[in-house]
Amino acid sequence: MAEVFILIPGRTSRQGTTLNEGKFTTAYLEETSTLLMNPDDMARLAVKNGDRVRLRSNQGQIELPCQAAKAGELPKGVLFLPYGDMSSRLMGGDTHGTGMPDSKSFDVELERV
Repeated sequence: MAEVFILIPGRTSRQGTTLNEGKFTTAYLEETSTLLMNPDDMARLAVKNGDRVRLRSNQGQIELPCQAAKAGELPKGVLFLPYGDMSSRLMGGDTHGTGMPDSKSFDVELERV
């Protein structure tokens, strides 16, 4: 059964350093296609490191592996996914007159695959 979470896409420090090596390297692709999740949420949903989950927004859906965030790094109910192809598939293009599409703090449904 799907559960609603808040997704926060953003840039990671590792992503910034591997960008110099190229966006198609294994390290960069791995960095931008792994979801970070609160360890308590993972335990509650019986999701383990490396398990695949499906995220669904109003714009699209993706499947990707999940990893526990470091303790205290993400509050319960919040997910983090680095900017990249996967996170872009969940974002809409409407800028609401600001010139910048919604790319922070939007609802997604999460379910185990």
